[in-house]
Amino acid sequence: MRRLSFFPLSLLGATVLAGCSALGPDYAGPPDGTPIPTGFARTGSAAAISSAAPLARWWQGFNDAELDRLVERALAANPDMAAARARLRNARLAVDLEQAARLPTAGLSAMAAKVRVPEVKFGEQSIDSQWLSLYTLGANASWEADLFGSHARSVQAAGASAQATAANLADVQLSLTAEVAQNYVALRAAQKRLALSREAVARQERMLALMQQRYNGGTASRLDVSKLASQLDSTRAELPAQQADIETHGNALAVLLGLAPGSLDAELAAATELPLPPATVAVGDPAGLLKRRPDVRAAERTLAARTAQIGMAEAAKFPQLKFSGMLGLGGSSISDLGHLGDFTLALLPQLSWSFLDFGRNAARISQAEASRDEAQALYRSQLLAALKDAENALSRFGHRRMAVASYARAKAAADEAAALTGQRQRGGTASTLELLDAERQQILAEQNLLGALAGLSSDYIGLQKALGLGWEAELPS
Repeated sequence: MRRLSFFPLSLLGATVLAGCSALGPDYAGPPDGTPIPTGFARTGSAAAISSAAPLARWWQGFNDAELDRLVERALAANPDMAAARARLRNARLAVDLEQAARLPTAGLSAMAAKVRVPEVKFGEQSIDSQWLSLYTLGANASWEADLFGSHARSVQAAGASAQATAANLADVQLSLTAEVAQNYVALRAAQKRLALSREAVARQERMLALMQQRYNGGTASRLDVSKLASQLDSTRAELPAQQADIETHGNALAVLLGLAPGSLDAELAAATELPLPPATVAVGDPAGLLKRRPDVRAAERTLAARTAQIGMAEAAKFPQLKFSGMLGLGGSSISDLGHLGDFTLALLPQLSWSFLDFGRNAARISQAEASRDEAQALYRSQLLAALKDAENALSRFGHRRMAVASYARAKAAADEAAALTGQRQRGGTASTLELLDAERQQILAEQNLLGALAGLSSDYIGLQKALGLGWEAELPS
């Protein structure tokens, strides 16, 4: 068989052209349009705030082993985490695809054919109809030269998008840890609140019984009995809602752990003390906050990807050079495939250029620039939102601490009043009814303090979420 070769352009020349720098702007980091304060403005109301580096596994500050176990189980089994991990794997594979697109592709082909050629006449001469056999074995390859950096920008865009997806995974983890902790604190507060309400019911039942005795003896009015009965019914009416709160938060925790609702009821049935935040809370500084917040990092990586896409659009204005190659063996019999010296070789460069597109490429470039400008504005908006979240969380946490201090003083006063009334009752200068009423007020003060403490723990969790903490711990694979 005849050997053919085509080399219209030298491979060396194409290689030199491929070394041209990529078009479009090079990403140099986020814009500097938003000044970053050196410290937080709202720490004055929270005397227990420290500028030291915060704790990544912030939930361990509660010193609650059960909460630690629930968080770790949620990180390993939560369906939203599994979906976010799958999205990250998909994004990283997209980077691999873009990198592979810069390399040559090669393949093999083989063919065996039986062809019937009809009778052919040339004037008075003719060739009879016959069957012909054809056997071929070949290899082919193709490669597109990245003349103006389109593939390089594609890899940059895919890589930045994958990093944004990784930041979104961290954001899912941050939200998950906060949600587990919030529901756990709410569960323990509801259990404690139910126990206090039952204790209040017991006190009020005794008070109502004593008042009924005084009414029967003629020393109390029917109005006194009705008032105590109304108070008792109101307190009893709170019990079903408090039990429902316990079940609701238990169901939420089970689902966060990837379990059916109710699966944790037995495990969490025993009431424990309400988890409280540490005495001193480290918050770092605003610059550290913006580096930690996953949503800010995702917005910045999206901006990097949109910037790279401008170069992709600009490269589309210029020619594209693609090389195709073929190496083949063949003949009319299988034995011809072994004739290695008789082969067909072809190298086929293809140059294409859509130089007349009536403004399409210019519009695509403008679209890419508009998308970059949008991402830049969204990044700045996300940065400001992160600073606002942190300042608001610091304000709520600080003022809640002051409220807790007030409720603690009210609880101490109620304890003292109950103790003094007990002394008077034992000395015969106060009635049992007065003592029970003082104890009822003591329980009410404890309920108010419980609500404030639960709010403080909740605000602490909100603060950690606003600070962008909870994702730096190693992600379960």
